[in-house]
Amino acid sequence: MPRPPASSREELERVQLAKLRKLLTAVRPANAFYEAKLGQAGVEAAVESLDAFHVNCPFTTKLELAADHAEHPPFGSNLTFPVERYTRTHQTSGTSGAPMQWLDTPENWQWMIDNWCDIFRAAGVSGDDRIFFAFSFGPFIGFWLAFEAGEALGALSIPGGGLSSAARLRAIFNHGANVLCCTPTYALRLAEVAEAEEFDLAQSPVRTIVVAGEPGGSIPATRARIEEAWPGATVFDHHGMTEVGPVTYQCPAQAGVLHVLEQAYLAEIIDPETTEPIGTGESGELVLTTLGRHGSPLIRYRTGDLVTAAEPPCACGRLDLALRGGIHGRVDDMVVVRGVNVYPSAVEEIVRSAGGVAEYRVTIRHNESLIEMSVEVEPETGGDSALAKRLAKAFQESLSLRVPVTLVEPGTLPRFELKAKRWLID
Repeated sequence: MPRPPASSREELERVQLAKLRKLLTAVRPANAFYEAKLGQAGVEAAVESLDAFHVNCPFTTKLELAADHAEHPPFGSNLTFPVERYTRTHQTSGTSGAPMQWLDTPENWQWMIDNWCDIFRAAGVSGDDRIFFAFSFGPFIGFWLAFEAGEALGALSIPGGGLSSAARLRAIFNHGANVLCCTPTYALRLAEVAEAEEFDLAQSPVRTIVVAGEPGGSIPATRARIEEAWPGATVFDHHGMTEVGPVTYQCPAQAGVLHVLEQAYLAEIIDPETTEPIGTGESGELVLTTLGRHGSPLIRYRTGDLVTAAEPPCACGRLDLALRGGIHGRVDDMVVVRGVNVYPSAVEEIVRSAGGVAEYRVTIRHNESLIEMSVEVEPETGGDSALAKRLAKAFQESLSLRVPVTLVEPGTLPRFELKAKRWLID
């Protein structure tokens, strides 16, 4: 059953404080990792207020967790219960370090399924729908959670693991799947294969595309490109992390805005350099506390995700923290090119806005004391000789940078099912 929304911000914060106290009571003294960390900081289970918690509780970082996993293999010491109580193990993607194993109890797993159900409901997905999951079911948590959440809603959940892109398209048509779950990049890849294999996506049953795994769903040009490729379908963005769980859902009233599931997570936005809290309209790092994942909790976890809090109230009327522009990128993704801060999401917006781009790749080179950026672009058709000039002009106008843009032959650049790896750092 969906959780009833809070009637006011004050009520929501009372709920969060009660859940935080319950979490801290479970963690101390049973969890070796946090018993040492919180004990040293003097953080007690009966924390006085959310403000007091934010002032006194230390942050948790990915480097700490990686070191703990290395010291206490294979699962680390961030475990509140004996290992025998855990029934699920998954691993982080390893995009910012070695993959970490993450354990969950049945209760924690159900908590995350409930979160995913809220995400689906916000996208208008219900038990009447047929959901096609266009990814292979590997060790990453999001695939399994989304699939089981679809089942929990009562929807027909259709796995696409082990199939080629053409076979997945055929399954979408044959099953009448009206909801598609995949990465933004793979939604575009399926459209590319559909054209080559003569699938008419104008006749596709898909009406909702739920995307995650990388920035794109909240980038206007990428969203527009996906919806153009899938006529009649609407893109809904979402984001989460293996170590945290499913975190955000797209605002039902406006694209490009993500809401944090604040009955499940205590969220903060900080300056990544000073760690001081920042206000609405400013970009900062998202910090999360998992209020219901007692078995392997994260408390004031610096996610590394860059976000901007929107000015309340939201147009949809919901109280959950609204993030304008979704996830901009990672704190460590930013590259300073000749004095200009360049984020992957900004490059994605520029490239997709140009139109006619099938795929692209960015190369960053360290040239003595300077950092240089160049872009390879694969056109949708081989004859668009003006595309490179349009893109170079767009980079100049948007970033005030002269960026060399090179056209490559169709089919040259790699395609991706999961997170796209478009940036090469020399």
